[in-house]
Amino acid sequence: MPVIFNSVRYNCQVFCMNRKIIMIRPKMSLANDGNYREFRWFSAWTFKDEIVEFQLPIEVSEAISQDTVPFGYGYMRFLDVSLAAETCEELFTANAPRIDLALNGVEVFMNASGSHHQLRKLNLRIDSIRNATQTCGGVYMYANQQGCDGGRLYYDGCCCIAVNGDLVAQGSQFSLKDVEVMDALVDLDAVSSYRASVSSFREQASHRTNVPFVKVPYKLCQSFRNGMVPTSPVQVMYHCPEEEIAFGPSCWLWDYLRRSQAAGFLLPLSGGADSSSVAAIVGCMCQLVIKDIEKGDEQVKADALRIGQYKDGEIPTDSRELAKRLFYTVYMGTENSSEDTRSRAKRLAEEIGSFHLNVPIDSVVSAFLSLFETLTGKRPRYKVDGGSNAENLGLQNIQARIRMVLAFMMASLMPWVHNKSGFYLVLGSSNVDEGLRGYLTKYDCSSADINPIGSVSKQDLRAFLRWAAIHLKYSSLAEVESAPPTAELEPIRANYNQLDEVDMGMTYEELSVYGRLRKIFRCGPVSMFQNLCHSWCGRLSPSEVADKVKHFFKYYAINRHKMTVLTPSYHAESYSPEDNRFDLRQFLYNTRWPYQFRKINELVQEMGKDSKWDTPAEGQLQTSVQGSGMGVVAAGSANPSAGF
Repeated sequence: MPVIFNSVRYNCQVFCMNRKIIMIRPKMSLANDGNYREFRWFSAWTFKDEIVEFQLPIEVSEAISQDTVPFGYGYMRFLDVSLAAETCEELFTANAPRIDLALNGVEVFMNASGSHHQLRKLNLRIDSIRNATQTCGGVYMYANQQGCDGGRLYYDGCCCIAVNGDLVAQGSQFSLKDVEVMDALVDLDAVSSYRASVSSFREQASHRTNVPFVKVPYKLCQSFRNGMVPTSPVQVMYHCPEEEIAFGPSCWLWDYLRRSQAAGFLLPLSGGADSSSVAAIVGCMCQLVIKDIEKGDEQVKADALRIGQYKDGEIPTDSRELAKRLFYTVYMGTENSSEDTRSRAKRLAEEIGSFHLNVPIDSVVSAFLSLFETLTGKRPRYKVDGGSNAENLGLQNIQARIRMVLAFMMASLMPWVHNKSGFYLVLGSSNVDEGLRGYLTKYDCSSADINPIGSVSKQDLRAFLRWAAIHLKYSSLAEVESAPPTAELEPIRANYNQLDEVDMGMTYEELSVYGRLRKIFRCGPVSMFQNLCHSWCGRLSPSEVADKVKHFFKYYAINRHKMTVLTPSYHAESYSPEDNRFDLRQFLYNTRWPYQFRKINELVQEMGKDSKWDTPAEGQLQTSVQGSGMGVVAAGSANPSAGF
């Protein structure tokens, strides 16, 4: 909880027992990068050598008959065990508090965390928890938030307990439950034995820096008795990325839906990979709700009855029937739409159970074009019909923006049409790679209330579609995944068919590479070129790599402004370009990048003089090097007698 002490607000853990406050422990390492801006509200506690007295507010003091409480960094020494706390970020810091605390004899560590879900991240968290007790010994109790915290993040729970490097309890990672508790029986003698067996730990503990503590005159442990068996280590449970995409956004959507007081979701379903992925996630959400109701979760049942507006005595028993009540899908086709996408959208809606509508919008498009022709005397044409790039883009944007307006109109009025109260939330369906490249129309169907896949890559989504076709039993997704991605905003001709990767001038696989280098490895144009020259050595020449890097950064700069109005999206990927919190950057760039592109040209010329940069024959070994400064680093093992 937030606690103000001497006019400074600290982020604190408050430890209570038997209606008394034992200690207040302020956080010392604040999270201030990525999704977190803790310094907006709090200051870090920097005093490590003393615990001070904190005067309790009068309301609290009178309620518990206690005037003051110890405040600061330290630990609690009970009669039979010593306990201490870390808070969230402190688990991941280089000079973690638990090191000095363990050297001072603390056996049990408690971490109250707010760690969000991110694809392929859980192993980092679990490894940190296990390593925390493997190096110093001890018991680590990790508690995490669970659910949507009112924003883009989903906190994925997975509370756990580790002892001397082994995990002995692990909670679920994705759950609709509000609270989940895990427990374990641990032997503290095993902690003492573990630490005593490591001579380096004993030596460091013998000349430790003393950490202040608070005496607590209570016992927490039980003496050994027959039948008491410590909890055995468990196998860590990891979900595959496809399962993470299914369950994480599903739980986030359900939490958002029940807390927003909305009556359901509306999705413009095009029959393509992105909108079909969103539809499958909503279908998965309905399946999870039904499973929890069958398990006897009364809170989930109550929420489902309220949101689905069931009559007295009715109980949700089928995910398709539930989807019919709270999920609308709309196919908004034009003369440029194909029968393939129309039929795929219809079949998927039937498999999920959504209320599906097929809405032709050609008449609306025609009305806009007629108005424009009346005003200007000109009627734009598509590029395939002889029009300019400006005409071609304008005609595509009209279709896309009409769909957005129609989606919001239907979301607000369709519940009224069906004699239901409330409103529907509009779901967006643009992915992280399209946002990075700017391959979306500003204020089109990518503009919605929330977007469950806005931070998921196209490659991961295609893998999810293959998984969902089997495990969620939406077989039509297999056909969706195999179809080439297309916006279907231009006319289909015998010699022309609009394709996303052709329009973008790069593949989705390349976009993922650019995104990771730009964000995770902090590369600008020059350092990205240097990295890719090594990563793609043998496949592309330096001049070809240069052309690709320039092409990406040109359109990244042109379209960066679109990130300022990006629909709030579930955060799932470490290279997300969303401008609200995670990727704070300018949105007006010099699209010519004169200095950077000139430097790249100079490097291409220099490398052209060096024979080692000649494009190798097909099949030659490729290497990958990260970082623009090229040094040689070696690590190895050798026979001591051989000389190393």
